[in-house]
Amino acid sequence: MFSRYKKEPAAQPVATPPKSPAASPAAPAPEAASTAVARKPVQKKAAEVASNDRDRKRKERLGEIKIELHRELLENLNLAALENAAEAELRSEISAIAGEVLESKNIVLNRDDRAQLNKELYDEVTGLGPLETLLQDESVSDILVNGPQQIFVERFGKLEISDVTFKDEKHLMRIIDKIVSAVGRRVDESNPYVDARLADGSRFNAMVPPIAVDGSLVSIRKFKKDKLGIDDLVNFGAFTEEMAAYLQAAVSTRLNVIVSGGTGSGKTTTLNALSSFIDDAERILTIEDTAELQLQQTHVGRMESRPPNVEGKGEVSPRDCLKNALRMRPDRIIVGETRGAEVIDMLQAMNTGHDGSMTTIHANSARDGISRLENMIAMAGIEMPIKAVRSQISSAVNLIVQASRLQDGSRRMTSITEITGMEGDVISMQEIFRFQRVGLTPDNKIIGHFTATGVRSHFSERFRLWGFDLPPSIYDPTTM
Repeated sequence: MFSRYKKEPAAQPVATPPKSPAASPAAPAPEAASTAVARKPVQKKAAEVASNDRDRKRKERLGEIKIELHRELLENLNLAALENAAEAELRSEISAIAGEVLESKNIVLNRDDRAQLNKELYDEVTGLGPLETLLQDESVSDILVNGPQQIFVERFGKLEISDVTFKDEKHLMRIIDKIVSAVGRRVDESNPYVDARLADGSRFNAMVPPIAVDGSLVSIRKFKKDKLGIDDLVNFGAFTEEMAAYLQAAVSTRLNVIVSGGTGSGKTTTLNALSSFIDDAERILTIEDTAELQLQQTHVGRMESRPPNVEGKGEVSPRDCLKNALRMRPDRIIVGETRGAEVIDMLQAMNTGHDGSMTTIHANSARDGISRLENMIAMAGIEMPIKAVRSQISSAVNLIVQASRLQDGSRRMTSITEITGMEGDVISMQEIFRFQRVGLTPDNKIIGHFTATGVRSHFSERFRLWGFDLPPSIYDPTTM
């Protein structure tokens, strides 16, 4: 009946009875917390525990049936023919084969369970298994897997545990292998960690046993299909219209910009938004470990570094890409993240005619960012007097934009700082805008406001000559 996608039967497999799920012990009643005022537990708690226990048993049963059916599908489906199959046709085929197997094993499921089972089987065959549901959820920005039984997601800046799980470590490893092999990379005991990207551009990182002690660790930073622009970030409260006007002048007049911040603070999003101010006629070259920048200009050349192969050869580092980019007549160079020896080439590019270049670094403040640059130059093995290093940095970098993720999960541009030169052996800096925290609401939301510091921009004359005559009022402090 389903000859198009089914393999020719070589021999009739012996039907094995479905495994009955292991009986799970009833969850113990939660102990009452020791408090000053004793309260009777709400009566519905027992019903909730019983309901959760039933849901867990049902989920375990469906999980075991799914593993059994997935094995049957791999044995029966002609995987080579699936590449050109339409989605609706393939879903119908999987549903029909699953129905046959369930009937042969005398397993009866209700309509909802059968629909859920067919969806999960389709995801197992064509997608990334349990992760597919989370990848399709627009509210999820990060997916963090701590072994097969614990998956956390980030929604609106807050982490929460998901009810999605893998069957076991072997199941999780099969999905990891499926992801990394699609982009020509590998992960195993000899190479236990890997960076890759998913088909939609999402950033993927995995670390597997024996380095990962309690099961494979996976982190996925989801790729946003709708790129956030400056107006979106202003509406979200990441910064103000005045700060946006200042940043537009800074990028348009080709100041060299570093976006600084911690992990998950929104550095790449900020860099994407700032790039929207670049003129469409300019030639831009981007260099990244994992390509995720979404530039909208016409003339963009994208480069991605490459790790070494199994034999330890074939590595293409960000520094190699940067050196080659200098020979490709760029107007601007954008490095997704500077964290190693490429920093010296990046600073030299900024100093030698590639004004308007941008990059990101990991740092907690503008001053820390300068220290990070100094440390990276030292780690690159370049012996230079500290004054020469700082002189190189001060002449190359014009602006540091500090992005932060605050304790309530919100992301803010907490500081915009200009580098104005050298005073003796010290790099002189002046802060133009900052986020002023005031306090916390009862539900732990940050109370604060953006304000100018009252310091006039060091580049005001440059802005005026380029046609961006910002009003003096933009630098007036805000009082609340």
